[in-house]
Amino acid sequence: MKKIVIVIISIFIQFNVSSQIIDKVVAVVGDEVILSSDIETQYLQYLSGGNTESPDVRCQIIEDVLYQKLLAHRAKIDSTDVSEDEVNQELERRLTTFVSQLGSKEAVEEYFGKSIESIKTEFYDIIYNQILSQRMQSSITSSVKITPEEVKQFFKLMKKESELPLMPTTIEISQIIKIPEIADEEKSRVRKKLISFRKRINNGEDFKVLSTLYSDDTESAKNGGELGFVRRGELVPEFESAAFALKGDEISEVIETQYGYHIIQLIERRGEMINVRHILMKPKVSSAALLDAKNQLQKVEELLNSGELSFEDAAKNHSDDVSKNNVGILVNPQTGSSLFTVEQLPINIRYVAERMNEGDVSSISQFVMDDGKKAYRIIKITKKTIEHEANLLDDFIQINDAALNAKKQQKISEWVSKNIKITFIRIDSDIDNCDVLKKWKK
Repeated sequence: MKKIVIVIISIFIQFNVSSQIIDKVVAVVGDEVILSSDIETQYLQYLSGGNTESPDVRCQIIEDVLYQKLLAHRAKIDSTDVSEDEVNQELERRLTTFVSQLGSKEAVEEYFGKSIESIKTEFYDIIYNQILSQRMQSSITSSVKITPEEVKQFFKLMKKESELPLMPTTIEISQIIKIPEIADEEKSRVRKKLISFRKRINNGEDFKVLSTLYSDDTESAKNGGELGFVRRGELVPEFESAAFALKGDEISEVIETQYGYHIIQLIERRGEMINVRHILMKPKVSSAALLDAKNQLQKVEELLNSGELSFEDAAKNHSDDVSKNNVGILVNPQTGSSLFTVEQLPINIRYVAERMNEGDVSSISQFVMDDGKKAYRIIKITKKTIEHEANLLDDFIQINDAALNAKKQQKISEWVSKNIKITFIRIDSDIDNCDVLKKWKK
């Protein structure tokens, strides 16, 4: 709860600071105007995090704002395009976050003291310029590549300057999973229940009430089953296909996903974005099915212990998880690699994995999957690198990324220096007492 409160406070400051500041123009970059509120908003947000007053931080904020305005100015000259749909989609995404944090659209309106439409109108230009700046920055660095030799030279420089970072412990994990089968009778029971709900709604009952009372998706049930606006690609395929096919306030037939069975109602469509509500019902796994899954995995475990079966073959041929296509090796969704820091590991596996050594195989344990289903698992630590000073052999990928980012930053610095010379820039005397701003004055 504390984390949410902090986020809300930050948002409140960011969205409402203009009413606390007497605005005036403090700088001009090309045809882009910088107001005192552009700077003070971010500085107040910094202070709201419990930080103390810092002239250096304030100066850095001023330079960052100048940079963003320079990007936006040049982007417009270069005809870099941002569509209305893109801005509206980002607006909807942020509003969905607010709704999720505060509980409802009404709560958002009450909190900010204005209607949803007013919020959208007020911040349309802000988001437009943010997207424009991001796109321009990507354009500047799109051609930047790096060679292995440049990575080596970058590493040598780090080493010479004693700037080698400590690399955290990383773990590569393989797993074998057995998922209990759900009886056909249970699936049929759930489908019939949802069919009855669909009939009741079509006969006049409120979808929101039924979702609140009966949906197994407890988060959306708090909001009458409403999910908020989503784009294509943000939902599981079966759900998405059914949801985007709906018209008006139509209710879908019963559909099956990895999470269970659903009925869906369309609330609103905006281009390639939709807002729907649903009722989810999860078939229950019987005690007998759970025991059977455990017994199946125990047989696999016996073969592993006897040496008759390798872990890789067991994962490939006996696991019920998609990781079997990668001989059981998990993929880190944050990086796309097979390596995890301890903090990046899924909660349901972290406690066990961080206490194991490379090559260790766990005993069978029950756990709850992301979709809420109970299952059984055996894990193996296929690779484990303990915290250490960075080196090229173990950490080439990370050093490569750092070298590439440094090269991109150099490219951006060169671009800034070049464009400062050819762009009209005026900085008010009220904010020009920062050393970092010297390069912005001509």
